Amino acid sequence: MNPQPPHDITELTGPMVRELPKSVSGLERHEVIGDILEAQSEERRSRLRESLEHYLWMMNENEASDIDMGGNGCDGKIWYRVHGNKRPVKNGPGLKLAETDFLLHNVLMPKQREHLLKQRNLDFSYSLGDEEEHPQRFRADMYFELEHLALNMRKIDNEIRPFSGLGLHKEVAKALSLKYLKYGLTLVTGITGSGKSTTLDTIIDANNRTVESHVVVIASPVELVHQPKKSIVRHREVGRDVNSFKEGAVQAMRQDPDIIVIGELRDPDTIMTALEVTDSGHKVFGTLHTASAMESIDRIIGEVPPIEQERVRNRLADVLTCVISQKLVPSVDGKRILAKEVLVTSPSVRAAVRNDNVSEIYQMLYEGSASGMHTMEQDLVRLYKQGRISRDVATANANNKKRLKELIDHSI
Repeated sequence: MNPQPPHDITELTGPMVRELPKSVSGLERHEVIGDILEAQSEERRSRLRESLEHYLWMMNENEASDIDMGGNGCDGKIWYRVHGNKRPVKNGPGLKLAETDFLLHNVLMPKQREHLLKQRNLDFSYSLGDEEEHPQRFRADMYFELEHLALNMRKIDNEIRPFSGLGLHKEVAKALSLKYLKYGLTLVTGITGSGKSTTLDTIIDANNRTVESHVVVIASPVELVHQPKKSIVRHREVGRDVNSFKEGAVQAMRQDPDIIVIGELRDPDTIMTALEVTDSGHKVFGTLHTASAMESIDRIIGEVPPIEQERVRNRLADVLTCVISQKLVPSVDGKRILAKEVLVTSPSVRAAVRNDNVSEIYQMLYEGSASGMHTMEQDLVRLYKQGRISRDVATANANNKKRLKELIDHSI
């Protein structure tokens, strides 16, 4: 693909920039930008979209996972994240702030622009190609930086990774399968960019291929769209198909589901709803922004008022099935590799949660290999011994650096 966009962005935006009154600022300025764009011909707006989409298509050639543009922080450049590192596009356009403001506003529908100006932020999905022919999808976040628009888009991998690639013990695989366990809450956790969505999609796909069921996915935004195989798979996007994760989960219970996927347990209401839905006999999957299994349990309990915590602790002990806490760490070949901690709830784990002895769970993880459990440190040591990551990388990504050093020294 030609590294240069098909149209000159400065030339396309120039007449519109000159039409923008110098006297307007703040949100009023962005309202005017929206009005100017809506008055343009479809041909001009289409060319502007094609210019932005050129850099989205180029992500494949550059093996990029994310693209950033707009705002003071990008300094007029377009940036890619390649194997974990941010770098500007070579020979990319030098864009002025007003030009990127028009470029970014141009991809929004009027209702999206209204939400952006009201909330100062917009999460949305974006597609390239024909909706009927497995388009390339992106998860997008548009926001303000010093009164100018900025954008991040993350490329959604259309290729679902095989379940075997997760490297999970057979007992963990059974816990994740509706075929073997009809109920329970499974959490996939990690920081932003740790591959939670990819893991969740792999688990959904494994159930879709093997069990006759009804899967309801509630996400913000919907990323990968699963084609029905043995299961019906519904996708409901927060803000477009349903108002919130909580409402989506409550409504799903009236839709005869077997599996409910709650994209993010981001607030106390959603967490409580997830526990109630699971308690009613459904199999529920959700994600949290936490770095370990113990932190995930503490986070759920800590999200509710102290007067509610004992009740939540008991309910969580009853319904929690599995926690997979993961990181994508730099590998020796310059790419990234999955490292994970896996907790499977045994009677001892349930007792520790119920009795507020979460600190005891680390040792249970460490000694639980027979049922597929292991700590993040054990998995990092495994990758280090296989020669797939360096010792420095293992140390940098350990939750317990002292324990990691002990494990490495003991294995030498």
